Parts: sequence; C-alpha cells; structure tokens
Amino acid sequence: MTGEISFFELGVGDPAQARAFYGGLFGWSFEEGTTEGGGYAIRTPDVPGGVHGSDPGAGPYLFFRVDDMRTALARVAELGGSVDDFDVAGDEETVARFGRFTFCHDDQGSPFGLHEPPKGEVS
Repeated sequence: MTGEISFFELGVGDPAQARAFYGGLFGWSFEEGTTEGGGYAIRTPDVPGGVHGSDPGAGPYLFFRVDDMRTALARVAELGGSVDDFDVAGDEETVARFGRFTFCHDDQGSPFGLHEPPKGEVS
C-alpha cells in the first residue's frame, strides 16, 4: 500500500531533552545512538519515528510510504513538485534497517517526505 504516513522525524535542539519530553508525554520508547548526531529511533504503537539534534524549532517531518522511490520521485516532478537533492538515508546499513527517505515539495512549495521501507517489510 502507498500514501499512508509511514515515518516521522522530529528536529530539535537537544535529542536527550526531546526524549524526556516526548517519552513522558506519550510513553514512547527510544533506541539510543541509532541516528547520526546522537539522535534516537522512536518506537510508537503505530508509526516509527526518529529524533535528531541541531535543528531547533523545526516542525515535524512527515514521510509518506511509497513502494518504489525512483518511480515516486519521477511522478513528483511530473506533477510539478520538486525533489531535494538530499537523500536522508543513503548508506547501505541505514537503508537496510530503516529504508530510503527523500524530502520533496509539492507543486505549491509545501514540504513532505517519501519513505520506501526496507525490502521485506510487510505493510
């Protein structure tokens, strides 16, 4: 299935402080040291997420599931949107564990992300 929210990312100034806040607020669990910059992977009952530092005041990043990243990126461009040059999860180990992520903008400039889950993950 495609189009559902499949991952979220929180950009914050201090990942440890965010862990305490969101863990206390929602009861989420965190895996230490699983993202660059000392961030955390977040485990929620439904949608996995992450938190990274050095991004104070950032809004949440939402990623929509796609089955094939290349096809989806071509479609974004075809529909008048844009694709950022930055591939969030580019190294082999990260892609194998979390999948592939790419930031985009729709045809009106609103940001969103696409997420192709790791191969073998059941939707």
